[in-house]
Amino acid sequence: MEAKNIKKKGINGVKTIIFGRTLIVLCAFVIQFLFLYFLYRALAERSFEIYGLFRVLMAIVLFRLLSSSGNPEFRLVWMLPMVIFPVFGAVFYLYIRIDPGAGKIYERLQKLSLHTREYLAGDGAAGEALEQTDLQVGRMADYMRKYANCRIYHKTRAVYYPLGDVQFEALMEDLRSAEKFIFMEYFIIKEGYLWHEVLEVLKEKVTQGVEVRVMYDGMCALSLLPDFYPKVLEQYGIRCKMYAPIHPVFSSHYNNRDHRKILVVDGRIAHTGGTNLADEYINREERFGHWKDTAIRLEGDAVERFTFMFLEMWNITEKGEETYLEYKTTPEFYREPDGFFIPYDVCPYRKARTGRRVYLDILNTARKYVHIMTPYLILDHEMFGALTYAAGRGVEVVILMPHIPDKKYAFIVARTYYEELMEAGVKIYEYTPGFVHAKVFVADDERAVVGTINLDYRSLYHHFECGVFLYRNSQIARIEQDFTETLEKSQRITAADCRNFPLWEKFGGKALRILAPLM
Repeated sequence: MEAKNIKKKGINGVKTIIFGRTLIVLCAFVIQFLFLYFLYRALAERSFEIYGLFRVLMAIVLFRLLSSSGNPEFRLVWMLPMVIFPVFGAVFYLYIRIDPGAGKIYERLQKLSLHTREYLAGDGAAGEALEQTDLQVGRMADYMRKYANCRIYHKTRAVYYPLGDVQFEALMEDLRSAEKFIFMEYFIIKEGYLWHEVLEVLKEKVTQGVEVRVMYDGMCALSLLPDFYPKVLEQYGIRCKMYAPIHPVFSSHYNNRDHRKILVVDGRIAHTGGTNLADEYINREERFGHWKDTAIRLEGDAVERFTFMFLEMWNITEKGEETYLEYKTTPEFYREPDGFFIPYDVCPYRKARTGRRVYLDILNTARKYVHIMTPYLILDHEMFGALTYAAGRGVEVVILMPHIPDKKYAFIVARTYYEELMEAGVKIYEYTPGFVHAKVFVADDERAVVGTINLDYRSLYHHFECGVFLYRNSQIARIEQDFTETLEKSQRITAADCRNFPLWEKFGGKALRILAPLM
């Protein structure tokens, strides 16, 4: 029925549905916030005793906040609402921190992670070989195994794609080759040419008996797809879920989005990287000039970890645990060794910030160079220190940013770091033709990361993310070559350029930087 309604209403009708719902949700959030505020005011003004209790509560919250462990920037940013709204800021902080919805997700993920350990194979011999080859990288891998359920793989082949346009052709070919199952998990699915082509293949594969599951982030229902879209796909035989769909009830777990991009075919092929399922990612639609994005394709034993990443996220909303055995990557799909691979995920509820730790490790141990592509640059103190320390000890640190941003507020915050980084020796470039959406680290011709993890608080702290760490793999040279070729199309930013940035941009960026941990 919903599929017929979409065709009948047309795209404008669908947009009316989407934006109408978006307005309702936003209004509901504002009403709840105002209700909480005025309830506090009514109680506090009713008697001196109640107001006194709120003051005591504020003192307890401040003490807890200042004495807590973790990133100090988050503690400081929470001080701001307490200064602007004395006492009420503490009440709001407690409302966010005690959110039972987020707690339930964390408990469920803990159980799923333990369940996954029963099925993950990895290769103990690969771990020993890695430690013998490079003790430092081996110890980083051991840390990731202990705290993030990661494994080391080496019977895998990789292909790096310097553009979404190029990856799209391979992605379609891989989808058509599916015989058992297709798992797709994306931050964005958007109606258009790309999604239409993918969907046609998925519908065909369902008729052939292939199991197809699609999952996308619930934010899509606010601006890109109608809320009932999973039911549309289910009518085609495609199992579909939204992660954390936005309801008109305020909850802090809405802040933790599923920003991952994963495609798994039959447990033998996996894709990840920056590309979502929308036309701008293959430059079929121009939004911010030329869209520079990257992705990587894995074939072999490392695919298994991406399969299980998907199943963990899928099963958050399920009551039981499904058997992963039928989805394991079997030895027949293993490939000749070509270096080492560590696929990993980033979980906002986990104390070990895997994505952040991998980037810091690369910066702190690089000997010759670290080259970075990222769409956003919103740094905590430790990441800023690692970038400047690497440059200060003679490592060539180059950061490639967009010249045409997709989010102006994030861009002007990023530019507030430019001069400080350049003074320490970090080189900053902006991609003149358009927008860089790639998330790539490459260092010393032997280490690289390709994935979904931006260099900002959102990716490093708040979102679900994923990536793959490559060590001494043949594609690392291709990644570095792509970086060099992209740099030739880019403009190097100088101190004079920074001085000539618009005044409103400088002040606006500095003001927004105060709220950086929330961005």
